[in-house]
Amino acid sequence: MKLYKGLIEATVQSLQHIFSDKQQADRVVERLLKSNPKWGARDRAFLAENIYEIVRWWRLIKFSAHLEKVTQSADFWKIVGVWQIIKPEHLQLETDNILPDWEEFADIDLEKVLIRYKEGLKTRKIAQSIPDWMDEVGEKELGDKWEKEITALNHQAPFVLRVNTLKSDLKSVISIFGEDKIETVPEIPNALVLKKRQNVAGQEGFKKGFFEVQDAGSQLIPPFMDLHPGQTVIDACAGAGGKTLQIAAILENKGNIISLDIENYKLEELQKRATRNGVKILSTGVIKSEKTIKELIDKADRLLLDVPCSGLGVLRRNPDTKWKLQPTFLATIRNTQWHILSTYSKMVKRGGKMVYATCSLLPSESENQVTRFVMEFGDKWRLIDERRTSTADEGYDGFYMALLERIK
Repeated sequence: MKLYKGLIEATVQSLQHIFSDKQQADRVVERLLKSNPKWGARDRAFLAENIYEIVRWWRLIKFSAHLEKVTQSADFWKIVGVWQIIKPEHLQLETDNILPDWEEFADIDLEKVLIRYKEGLKTRKIAQSIPDWMDEVGEKELGDKWEKEITALNHQAPFVLRVNTLKSDLKSVISIFGEDKIETVPEIPNALVLKKRQNVAGQEGFKKGFFEVQDAGSQLIPPFMDLHPGQTVIDACAGAGGKTLQIAAILENKGNIISLDIENYKLEELQKRATRNGVKILSTGVIKSEKTIKELIDKADRLLLDVPCSGLGVLRRNPDTKWKLQPTFLATIRNTQWHILSTYSKMVKRGGKMVYATCSLLPSESENQVTRFVMEFGDKWRLIDERRTSTADEGYDGFYMALLERIK
């Protein structure tokens, strides 16, 4: 594809927002595309793909560019130029790697870049473009599995929909896109994979609540809760509520869902989504203190604890996490996870069940937390089942889920 200076300049500016201003990549891209509605589909795709792929392969590109630090505008231009050189080989694309004769690219030596690129591929943390500490933690906790998982997480995630059975069905949603443009997921009845990424938010079917965007691995968690219509279900770390909406569909709008979060704006977004989805059994509440939890002790038939975590299982969707996450965060978040698990579990009534879930690859955030919980509260709780999804083996995001039952 011919390079246009305006698009490259927009890419440079977006990367500066992400790396210099510490803004989230998805919000930077969303804002960029919204502010330039006259760009065509091809231009918009070029920008989104290049920004995300440069963020994903940041360390490898820096190494290929022979840059220790990227701070000045000229550095960011060089990063983008070097990516255009190594991209064809790295992503196995049938295109050339010749740069246009622009002043901003004048000091980029193609041959030297390719030599550095091939040298970088010999070292995993450079080749897979991850910080030293992340590579060390991953290998320590996952051993041989780490390399294949981080390799898989450096590929673009599939675009997955969840059919909202409160308003539509699988056949109807397939007909919206066409059978030739969509694939089913045998293990997950209401999941559909779009073969080509597209903006679905403007479609009439989305506006009417016929479907939501939700990864297949995420869609495995609500069914894992052993839900039945008529139950009282608490989603205690609801966020914007993708799983809350799925829970409502499984309950067939019969029962009661209480969605909680510490951020009110997320719950406001959930309420909007719930209205669009036709959910009628939802109430929300902001967790302002432990009093909120105490008021719900022994109230839940089912409890979902989709706890805050490192997000290492969803790096392919949020590649900038690799550069913003700090090793000190892991210790802090493990303490938060334990506090939530040991405290919020009191909301489950005797005979009720709870799912503890993370989107992390690390056992220290997942299996180990559940093992500790069962050891400390084994007189009241028992582990029924647990599952971990693998991006490398199954193609899902990396989730962990454990189903526990309160026995007394």
